[in-house]
Amino acid sequence: MKRAARVPTGWDVPTISHPHSSGRNRWARPALPMLLSLLVAGVAGAAGPQKLTYVDLVQRLTDLEYPATLPALGETCAQWSSYDRRSRYDEATGQYVGWDANGDGNGVIRKEGDQLVFAEMEGPGCIWRMWSARPEQGRIRIYLDGATEPAVDLPFRGYFDGQNEPFTRPALVYTVARGWNNYTPIPYQKSCKIVAEPKWGAYFQFVYTTFPKGTQVPTFQRQLSAAENAALDEANRILSQGGPAPSDAERAEATVTIEPGDRFDATLDGPRALTGWGVNIRFEDREDEMQALRDLVLQITWDHEDKPAVWAPLGDFFGTAPGVNLYRSFPLGMTKDGYYCNWYMPFATAAKFEFINEGDKPRTLDLWAAHAPLRRPVEQLGRFHAKWHRDAFLPDDPVRRKIDWTMLKTEGRGRFCGVMLHVWNPRGGWWGEGDEKFFVDGEKFPSTIGTGSEDYFGYAWCDPTLFERPYHNQTISMNNKGHISVNRWHVTDNIPFQKSFEAAIEKYYPNRKPTLYAAIAYWYQAAGQKDPYEPVPAAERKGYWVPVEIARVKGALEGEELKILRRTGGKAAPQDMSGFGDAWSNESHLWWTGAKPGDILELAVPVQKAGTYRLKMQLTKAIDYGIVQLSLDGKKLGEPMDLFNRGVVATGVLDMGAHELSQGQRVLKVEIVGANEQAVKSYMFGLDYLKLE
Repeated sequence: MKRAARVPTGWDVPTISHPHSSGRNRWARPALPMLLSLLVAGVAGAAGPQKLTYVDLVQRLTDLEYPATLPALGETCAQWSSYDRRSRYDEATGQYVGWDANGDGNGVIRKEGDQLVFAEMEGPGCIWRMWSARPEQGRIRIYLDGATEPAVDLPFRGYFDGQNEPFTRPALVYTVARGWNNYTPIPYQKSCKIVAEPKWGAYFQFVYTTFPKGTQVPTFQRQLSAAENAALDEANRILSQGGPAPSDAERAEATVTIEPGDRFDATLDGPRALTGWGVNIRFEDREDEMQALRDLVLQITWDHEDKPAVWAPLGDFFGTAPGVNLYRSFPLGMTKDGYYCNWYMPFATAAKFEFINEGDKPRTLDLWAAHAPLRRPVEQLGRFHAKWHRDAFLPDDPVRRKIDWTMLKTEGRGRFCGVMLHVWNPRGGWWGEGDEKFFVDGEKFPSTIGTGSEDYFGYAWCDPTLFERPYHNQTISMNNKGHISVNRWHVTDNIPFQKSFEAAIEKYYPNRKPTLYAAIAYWYQAAGQKDPYEPVPAAERKGYWVPVEIARVKGALEGEELKILRRTGGKAAPQDMSGFGDAWSNESHLWWTGAKPGDILELAVPVQKAGTYRLKMQLTKAIDYGIVQLSLDGKKLGEPMDLFNRGVVATGVLDMGAHELSQGQRVLKVEIVGANEQAVKSYMFGLDYLKLE
C-alpha cells in the first residue's frame, strides 16, 4: 500500500486501507503558513463581558461557527411551554409524578386576574423561538426590563401570520404542517414576562437563552433601525437558499470506489476547521439505496483520539432515513446533486475521515470538503460529535423508563445542536404523542419540557405533510404508517451544558407494537472528553423495518366484511385499528358512527350448515361508544351492553350463548339504546368479528 508524504496543514492523499479500494484523489493542497490563522484567532479570543447588538444576535441565525464555541459559565438555554403541570419531580420522595400526563395544551405558570402568565425570565437573555399549534385572537403581551408597557402587544396569531413588523420574513416566520413558527430574536437586558388574554388559543413554546452576567444586550422594540432590518433581511435571504453554504474556503475533491469490507481514509492537518463537506453516490433502485446508506459508515476522529467523535450510517448523518429523501435545510440536506453538511468542525492537530463499506457491493463515492484556518483559539472550540443509535442508554429510573426514550446522553462540556429521529411505525396511528425533555448538568426536572413530538419538530396535530425549513424538516412520512423521518437543528437555540446533558423524547408506543425509533444526535463537546456511544453492527442497522404480519382469528367472520342489510341512521364502514394496538382481528372492525338512540344496524351472518352453534364475538369500547342491544334472528342476546371506556380497547372474546341455526343467512341486529352518563354522546359501535363454533 503506497502513501504520499504528509502535506502540512492539508489533506493527506487518502489512505486506501484495503488493497481492493481505488480512488482518484484531489484532496491534497499546498502547505499554508499558520501565522495568519493564529493572529486572527488571538483577536477573536479577546476576553471580557460581551456587548451584543441586535445585529449581532440576528447574525447568529446564520452563524454555524458560534455553536462550536465552548459555553461560558452562566450561559443556559431553556423553554417555557404549555406542558401538563401534573408532571413533576417530588423532591421529598425522589419520585417522578404524573410523568406521562398529556394535557399539554394550556399549562401556565399562574393566573393574575384575567391574565395568564406564560413565561418569566431574568436577563440578560434572548427569545429565539416561538411556536404554537393553534394561535388565536387573544392578545399576548411581552414585557421587557420592568417596563409597564409591553414591547410587543399582538393577538397571538399576529406573531405568526407575517403581517406585523418585524415578524414578516418568510424564512423566520411561517406556518408549516399546521405548526406556527417564529424565529425572530427578542432580546432583553434585565427581565422578560409573557402574559396572555383569554381566548389566546392552545399550545405554546418559547425558547430562550440566558447569557452570562455582565453581557449587554439591547431591549427589543418592534421599530427597528435600518441596519437591524437589513440584518434580518440578510438572514432571511441566507436561510431561504438551503444547500451547501457558499464559501471562499479551500476545496478538495476525491472520487473513490470502496469494495465490500474495505474503507477509505483521508486526513487533514490542523489547527483548522472543516466548513463544509459532501458526497454523491449512485444506486440501482430505492431498495439498493436504503440498504447502501445503512451499510456505509462514516467515522470522524479529531486530534488522534482513540475513539471517533462521529459515527453514523452515512445516509442518516445527513439528517434523514431511510435512503435518500430530498430536502434542504441550513446545516444539512440531500439534493439531487448530492448530500451536504455545513456544520462547522474545528480541530487542533488532525481530522481523520473514514468511509467504511459494511455491505456486499462496491460503492463509488464522489467526495468534496471545504476547510479554512481557525478564527478563534482552538482552546475555545469544542469538537463536533454525531452518534447514531437504537434504544441506547434508556433511563434507569423505572417511572421515566416507561415513557422517556433517550436521544442523547453524555458527560462533559458542550452544546446540544439537534437530532434526526427515524420512526418505523408499521401498524400506523399517531406515533409521536410524547414531549421532549432536556436535563442539563444533572437536573432532576428538565429545563426544557415540551408539548408533543411533532411540536418539538415544529409542526402540529400529527400532520403527515412533508416540509423543508432551515431549522426543522419532515423528510418522509407515509401518512404516519411506515417510515417517518423528522429533524430539528438548534443553531441559535443550542443547549449549553457544563457537566452533563440528556435529551429524551416520550415514546408512547412500545417496541412490541412494533414502533421502533432510531436517532442521530449532533452536539459539540470539549476536546479530550469522550461520549459513551459505540458502533452499532450492520445487522442491527438494517432489516428491522419489515411489514407486520396481520393476524386474523381462525374461523372468524370479520365485522368489516359482513354484508349490511339495513341501517336506519349514521354510516357504517371499516376502520383501521392498527393505531390502537394488535388486539383486533385483521387489525380492523366495522365502525358505525353518526347514529342516535333508536337507530338499527342489521348485518348478514352466513351459516354454511344447519346445527347448534355457540356464538362468540369481539366488540370495541371507547369513551364515545354507546349502549347497544344485540339480537340474532329477532332473539335478544342478553341485556343491553355498555361499550363505554376511557380508552379505545377491545372487549375480549364475548360468549353470547348457544343457538340452533338453520342453513342460510341469519340476521344480527344492533340497536342503539343509549349511552353511559360519563360517555361522550356519539353513540358509536364497533364490531371486530363473529365466530360460530
